[in-house]
Amino acid sequence: MSASSARPAPRPGILDISAYVPGKSEAPGVTKVYKLSSNETPLGPSPKAVAAYRALADHLEAYPDGGSSRLRQAIAQRYGLDPARIVCGSGSDEILSLLASAYIAPGDEGIFTTHGFLVYRINILGAGGTPVVAEEKNFTADVDAILAKVTPRTKIVFLANPNNPTGTYVPFEEVKRLHAALPPHVLLVIDSAYAEYVTRNDYSAGLELAAQYDNVVMTRTFSKIYGLAALRIGWCYGPAHVCDALNRIRGPFNVNAAAIEAGVAAMEDAAHVEKSIAHNTKWLAWLTQEIAKLGLEVVPSVGNFVLIRFPKTPGGTAADADGFLTGRGLVLRAVGAYGLPDCLRMTVGTEEANRLVVNALAEFVSMREKQRA
Repeated sequence: MSASSARPAPRPGILDISAYVPGKSEAPGVTKVYKLSSNETPLGPSPKAVAAYRALADHLEAYPDGGSSRLRQAIAQRYGLDPARIVCGSGSDEILSLLASAYIAPGDEGIFTTHGFLVYRINILGAGGTPVVAEEKNFTADVDAILAKVTPRTKIVFLANPNNPTGTYVPFEEVKRLHAALPPHVLLVIDSAYAEYVTRNDYSAGLELAAQYDNVVMTRTFSKIYGLAALRIGWCYGPAHVCDALNRIRGPFNVNAAAIEAGVAAMEDAAHVEKSIAHNTKWLAWLTQEIAKLGLEVVPSVGNFVLIRFPKTPGGTAADADGFLTGRGLVLRAVGAYGLPDCLRMTVGTEEANRLVVNALAEFVSMREKQRA
């Protein structure tokens, strides 16, 4: 018996995939930890969502609604959509994976940008396809670069807008230009996980395109501004034929009952969302300004996080800063896996956490300057 047949083996290519590694959440030896590595909201979920979650405790024996009907209806009512064209999933991650599984076959290509969400590559490879990377400009997706990568084998273009981890965005006119130039057989997936935080007039999450065209899908999540990351709720809006394909391959109960009820309550609590937007708008601007004062570069962000660039000098690198901050219980996200080894990503946190990070960075920069003097 050959070694290759001695045990079950995954199909070729699976073991070549680098598994997704989430941001760290611990700082060993530190009494109080401020987790700023996963873009979680510092305001937490709506109290109404928490109450709805707790109300499910006495009914855990029952299967959830397999079609997430109440949740789809709540989303549809909030945005004025057709609930039949909404598919819910276990986080938008599951929706992205389903889209790749449904539309990419071995030999097909999927496009994403240089610093795009790592899950795109994983999903394309997982479906047996070939990942194709389009270069960015100034840490921002470039429409012309994406279009230059399109071939007859292209089946999906993933566009994170805003992008994680850079925080940059593509204006809606440019997104429309991208779509207009794509062949009709190419599915444009607009990943709008951070859409609620964006306050720019030239931005759109992409609902208009998804509502109008046969080859556009927009994905969203409850993990960020709604504060329900632990429950894993995502959704997409797209043409009926795409939703039909996804519903054929998704799990029959892929959104749990507590998630459905908490999601409905969260969607109906507009006041909590507005409070979260106001907090983020204030502190995003403050962090950008204060960190820049330290001589560190901050990539302009419209999300709930900032990407901080550190000079490539001995003792002053992003890795050094990461260790320094972690030692003080301030946990940021190293983003070397995104091709950004000189950067750390920081979630906009509470006022206390934000001020502590800026003060610690000031101490770090001052210490390194003295060492180089």
